[in-house]
Amino acid sequence: MEVMSTFLLALVFFLQIYFQSTCQKVARPNIVMVMSDAFDGRLSFDPGSKLVQLPYINYLRELGSTFVNAYTNSPICCPSRAAMWSGQFVHLTQSWNNHKCLDANATTWMDMLERNGYRTKMIGKLDYTSGSHSVSNRVEAWTRDVPFLLRQEGRPVSQLVGNMTTVRIMKKDWKNTDKATQWIHQTAAFSYQPFALYLGLNLPHPYKTESLGPTAGGSTFLSSPYWLTKVSSELIYVPKWLPMASMHPVDYYSTFTKNCSGDFTEEEVKSIRAFYYAMCAEADAMLGQVISALRETGLLNNTVVIFTADHGELAMDHRQFYKMSMFEGSSHVPLLIMGPGLMPGRQVNQLVSLVDLYPTVLEIAGISIIGNLSGHSLLPLLSKSCDFPKKQHPDWVLSEYHGCNVNASTYMLRIGRWKYITYADGLSVPPQLFDLTLDKDELHNAVLKFPDVQAHLDKLLRSIVDYPKISTAVHLYNKKAFGAWRSSLGRNYSQAIANLRWHVDWQKDVFANEKAIDQWLYGSSSQVHEIV
Repeated sequence: MEVMSTFLLALVFFLQIYFQSTCQKVARPNIVMVMSDAFDGRLSFDPGSKLVQLPYINYLRELGSTFVNAYTNSPICCPSRAAMWSGQFVHLTQSWNNHKCLDANATTWMDMLERNGYRTKMIGKLDYTSGSHSVSNRVEAWTRDVPFLLRQEGRPVSQLVGNMTTVRIMKKDWKNTDKATQWIHQTAAFSYQPFALYLGLNLPHPYKTESLGPTAGGSTFLSSPYWLTKVSSELIYVPKWLPMASMHPVDYYSTFTKNCSGDFTEEEVKSIRAFYYAMCAEADAMLGQVISALRETGLLNNTVVIFTADHGELAMDHRQFYKMSMFEGSSHVPLLIMGPGLMPGRQVNQLVSLVDLYPTVLEIAGISIIGNLSGHSLLPLLSKSCDFPKKQHPDWVLSEYHGCNVNASTYMLRIGRWKYITYADGLSVPPQLFDLTLDKDELHNAVLKFPDVQAHLDKLLRSIVDYPKISTAVHLYNKKAFGAWRSSLGRNYSQAIANLRWHVDWQKDVFANEKAIDQWLYGSSSQVHEIV
């Protein structure tokens, strides 16, 4: 009898532990992230949100939290996503360009969720591992130190397609959105595990300009009358530009290589911006389809929904399109988070960046963080609960860029009212300093006016990253990678490099361009070159 009693007590104790564990697993929230490509974060809050109707982003604003000072850690696709998935700054993972990012076996926060009992699914654009993107893209990044000036992109244009019934324009994104909602209905809804779903969108990234051939980049802003009706065209303005001769030398290089140094009419600029906003509206509708699927399956109340982007889009700010810049249009990203136990209708002013998502997701899931991360959990800023340790989030964010269309490694420190941008070794290229409180358009470099501020911010930046050392490492990597690519082509090299998307400018003076490359590879080791 005593043995039986002991057995029953042990069984009851075991069952209590089991059911507590089961309940804890069920109680853990689901996590859904929708990550767009090239979405200007300033459109996710006022006054930018008035430019275009984004009902589902507004839904997240009302029921969740909006980070109004969220930044990318590198304003280009692959390195930015590498930072988001790894939780580490790009110089720590050596994610130098769209071709050189994380190893395929790198541990992401999605891997951590799966190891800790989550059912996981990743759909759509991922783009965080090495080896992808075009040959042109990687060669342009490798040769950015070579003293020639070649147009690398097509001139930005807008293009109208379809009519008022044309809704699904970016078919690849809609197909992936359909897959995501189908997975929610058919798999997530019947799962006994908490789930994590990631959907990566291409929109509102510009479309490839087909008329420029197979090596062309994305320079076409394309939409239909249906989506253009969502844009408040009367609010679209033409951004102020500095004269080309007054531009910072790196911005001049970017404007030229992005094929924006020619003349643009006001109508052209307004059209490009209107079409870009329309593309944002289409991306918002995809987010909406995911939210609707969660609501229809009864999963929304126990799901944390995150919307963000890898970087922004200049859309003709500073006489540029695309990203690859530390100006707000390129570096400022949307970040909205809604879910159970999180505060609704909250606008968070704290400076944050994409590396913060790794620890945030893990803390939401109740998973201990192992190893050193660059990011910090945002949950203490969001949660209704007082149980979370109020770890002090740094009052700065770091972004860096080492890829194409910019001819020097670039580092941005954002803190308080200031944005400090420095280049290469900190000496060979003049830095920039903007007071974003007084100069929202970032047209007045205040570095000479506030030398003490510049000195303080540069000291802080160097305490975060030894940027001259990183710039040297990138410079040496570029040489080695280009040299290996050149050697691998043998006799086909001349034809291969002449057929890249800069081929028109290249052919104007092949001898001088080849000579410049040879001198860069085997001669001077300077990190930057004069371009004006």
